[in-house]
Amino acid sequence: MTFFTSTFSTIVGDFTVVVNGAGAVVAAVFGDQTALPPFPLNISVKCDEEQTAEARTQLCAYLVGKRDGFDLPLAPEGSPFQHRVWAALREIPFGETRSYGDLADLLGSSPRAVGRANATNPICVIVPCHRVIGADGTLTGYAGGMENKRWLLELEGALAACLL
Repeated sequence: MTFFTSTFSTIVGDFTVVVNGAGAVVAAVFGDQTALPPFPLNISVKCDEEQTAEARTQLCAYLVGKRDGFDLPLAPEGSPFQHRVWAALREIPFGETRSYGDLADLLGSSPRAVGRANATNPICVIVPCHRVIGADGTLTGYAGGMENKRWLLELEGALAACLL
């Protein structure tokens, strides 16, 4: 099986996206390909600007404030619970935040389990794990870096609701 990747410059630095043969996004990260999660050995990854064009276009438009959501097919690898958490993340509206506890209540789980699933989200920005904050309103860890989390929430107009 082959995945296709592209690293491109954005207003906040390099960003890398990976899609499968059907064009569904399997990974998206701040940085270059070294920031990607490891893929199974039976997966080859090839650079391909054409295969990743739609994902790049939508991400770039979002990052300059010309888009507030995505309509890309997604195919992240994960457990059923992780998929439930990632689906809940996609339901958090642009410009809003939720706490780990809010998501845990919604999913009938614990904040710690939700936090772990959130931390393993392979498709940052598109699956908006940056919209999850601490119960007290503070910004909490972010695999893409706290300055990127702060920047994304500011872009969405949600930073004012957070305690820095």
